[in-house]
Amino acid sequence: QVQLVESGGGLVQPGGSLRLSCAASGSGRSINVMGWYRQAPGKQRELVARITRGGITNYADSVKGRFTISRDNAKNAVYLQMNSLKPEDTATYYCNAALYTGVDYWGQGTQVIVSS
Repeated sequence: QVQLVESGGGLVQPGGSLRLSCAASGSGRSINVMGWYRQAPGKQRELVARITRGGITNYADSVKGRFTISRDNAKNAVYLQMNSLKPEDTATYYCNAALYTGVDYWGQGTQVIVSS
C-alpha cells in the first residue's frame, strides 16, 4: 500500500510559478515511476510529466520548457516546478505512483488555478 499526499496548489496569475509536492508513505521502495497528471473540468485526465526511479523523464508537449519534474528517492517524494503558467494549465493535479508490480496509486489532487 502506498499513500500519496499532494501540496502546493493554489491561485496564481498568468506567467507566475507554483511548485507542487507529493510525498509517498507506505511501500515507497516499491515505486517505479512517479508522475503528475491533471484534469480540467469537462476533460479527461492527462499526463503532465513522469519520472522513473533512475531519473528518466517525459513531459506532455504542452508543458515542455515550462514545467520540471524532479524526484527524491530517499524521501519518496516527487515535485513539479511549474513556470510561465497559462490559464489553460488550470486543473486539478494528481500525483501518481506506479509500482514495479504494475499497481497504480493516486493522490487526492490539488487544485491549480491560473487567472488574473
